[in-house]
Amino acid sequence: MDGAASEIFLIGCGPGGPQQGTAEAMGFKAFNLARMAQAGVAVPAAFVLGTRYCREFFARGAALDEPTRTAVQSCVRRLEAASGLGFGSQRRPLLVSVRSGAPVSMPGMMETVLDVGLCDTTLPGLLRLTGNPRLAWDSYRRLVQGFAEVVHGARAEPFAAAAGEELRQRAVERLDRLDFRGLRALATRFMEVYAEVVGEPFPQSPLDQLDGAVAAVFRSWRSEKARAYRRANSIPDALGTAVTVQQMVFGNSGGNSGAGVAFTRDPATGENSLYLDFAFSAQGEDVVSGRTVLEHGQDLARRLPGVYAELLALKTRLECVFHDAQELEFTVQDGRLFILQTRSAKRTALAALRIAVEQLDAGVLTPAEAQRNLAAIDVAGIEIVRVAGTGSATPLARGTAASIGVTSGRIALSPAGVVELSRDGGPVLFLREDIATSDIVAIQAAAGILTARGGRTSHAAVIARQLGKACIVGCTDLRIDPGERSCSIAGHELHEGDPLCLDANTGAIFAGEPRITRVRPTALLARLARHLGGCPRPGDATAP
Repeated sequence: MDGAASEIFLIGCGPGGPQQGTAEAMGFKAFNLARMAQAGVAVPAAFVLGTRYCREFFARGAALDEPTRTAVQSCVRRLEAASGLGFGSQRRPLLVSVRSGAPVSMPGMMETVLDVGLCDTTLPGLLRLTGNPRLAWDSYRRLVQGFAEVVHGARAEPFAAAAGEELRQRAVERLDRLDFRGLRALATRFMEVYAEVVGEPFPQSPLDQLDGAVAAVFRSWRSEKARAYRRANSIPDALGTAVTVQQMVFGNSGGNSGAGVAFTRDPATGENSLYLDFAFSAQGEDVVSGRTVLEHGQDLARRLPGVYAELLALKTRLECVFHDAQELEFTVQDGRLFILQTRSAKRTALAALRIAVEQLDAGVLTPAEAQRNLAAIDVAGIEIVRVAGTGSATPLARGTAASIGVTSGRIALSPAGVVELSRDGGPVLFLREDIATSDIVAIQAAAGILTARGGRTSHAAVIARQLGKACIVGCTDLRIDPGERSCSIAGHELHEGDPLCLDANTGAIFAGEPRITRVRPTALLARLARHLGGCPRPGDATAP
């Protein structure tokens, strides 16, 4: 194929195995998917529109042209042949996800649309194919809302209000507790909300859905949060994003299914243990959004021990393939594990140091590879910061530690409040019910983050950890009243601008500013120096 068409890549749906382009051409996410497929890891079949398509999309005024649509339809036929399913089929429908993927990792900064291809015509086929009415109606309501928000820029609030009303009528607390009747009623109501907020009916043509989702993912490259992330990380605007269209696997298909994010090592401390969050009967967005109550590895190990054992084996395998600690997104469908993404784990500086040293010890890394992995780290400046004995200070409450370190500062309860207080100087703590990647400017400006909901592996927590922010999530004792610019933590009332301390080592939250201690990781630094020998050391790290 010539021109942009030469930048279409097949993963698991073409002869001769996956096609391997460069990360610049096919995007980093798809590049790693192809590498995993080559290594025999279970990856759903996919095709990739390379980054050149994105650049040409904007050169045309942010519009898909007919050759692109034709290329997409041709690739869909390859997915159909690989899966034995039909896109738009009334009997055996193929559903796909449409995902972004820049040449460099930008966690949560661009968009994804799931369950594309589901409509009134294909829904009965999905019911027959799976025998699972709850899965079918749950996927349909997810698609309608996701399509409205991502493709048309609709606000989430009208859908949240409709969902809240359905929960009240059914007398249940969470969407995952609704039976198929409740989900069917909710999907029907979402159709009405969609028409109200978008101004037209939900599209019933699967190909129209796919075209709309592909264009929306391209457009998300120029979203404000993506631009802000690129500015902060010196990523060129000209790169563009690839689009990966991948066969759906369903984490929302029942009690032996779910979605999760796992780190092969603890990204806060570097400890060599599997670090994961998981949501049963859920799709990936539930995990990374920061709005869902999540379970940890022990819960998955207890309920699905075979899947947990697979993840443990994959932990070592992926580190040997990629020569670094990995962060992977995965889905379990009816007890079967699928990997949807892997990338080098975003971690604290201390974790980066420990991971490099221990991988050098194990022979996973060469000294040159360790230097590469530590290149952006000021190794000589790493400190371990702890509360120096609380004395009479008792924590107000505790949440789940999502990073390390201790930070004190004045509290702000909105992104605008963080920016406003930061102008006055001094550290500011960002308190929220939950945070999203759209809060990227506030995350960058804040010294620490505290949320009432969400997990350690949400995209926003991953970014906060990478930026070295003290981060505590899931503090159920936190109550925020944004109208009054106040909050309470376990009944202790605070107002915007009041001091607070976050101990992200333990998840403890203190009023005021307890005394802290700082020590250097001298043993790790000495081990690194021995491994590197006479080589130049990152940050000129030496044993003290």
